[in-house]
Amino acid sequence: MLELTGLTVDYGTTRAVSGLDLSVSAGEAVALLGPNGAGKTSTLHAISGLVPVRGTVRFDGTDITGHDPAAIARRGLIHVPEGRRVFPTLSVHENLLMGRIAAAGRHGWTEDDVYSLLPALVPLRDRAGYALSGGEQQMVAIGRALVSAPRMLLLDEPSLGLAPVIVRAVYDALAQIAADVPVLVVEQNTVEALRLCSRGYVLTAGRLALAGTAAELGDRESLLASFLGTRDAAHA
Repeated sequence: MLELTGLTVDYGTTRAVSGLDLSVSAGEAVALLGPNGAGKTSTLHAISGLVPVRGTVRFDGTDITGHDPAAIARRGLIHVPEGRRVFPTLSVHENLLMGRIAAAGRHGWTEDDVYSLLPALVPLRDRAGYALSGGEQQMVAIGRALVSAPRMLLLDEPSLGLAPVIVRAVYDALAQIAADVPVLVVEQNTVEALRLCSRGYVLTAGRLALAGTAAELGDRESLLASFLGTRDAAHA
């Protein structure tokens, strides 16, 4: 469904991603792991057309390298960015409706489907985005992406800054989503990411350091600890 070949991202003289090869097949959930500054977010930005790249990005067999971000979203490759970025003056329901813009005639999740998946949003449907907690904003961002009728989801740090109980709720929802939609998720929470995903890639300093199944990565605690900068990566 998604194939990156030799993906390279530079910001001036700084190389953020160097020659990355990565793939996600239909029906897969794949994790992209690594410490801050490893190039994970830059990889998602490159896929979504938000930064200039070298190499090739193919989505469902089509070369989308350098395409306009809006055109990429209309193809169904939907990006949930770090920081949620809900519309602060719009209500929860209005934020969800904004997802229809990228649906481009595709049929998928409705707003009612989102409320069923994320029932915590039901009593908040008329609340403005600025009045939501971080966890509530994350749910809205995911819901808005679903209303966009995604053919694939890119998720950037969905657990960042959230309380453990909210992280669990978000990942329970993502598990249901991943049953229908392929997912590439950037995370530092390796426990949740490897529970959701069948396999993963580890970046360090913009380069691929390790790749394998979730079971293989989970068994390599000392290697993951060194790559992720944690003492015990299995509990990062």
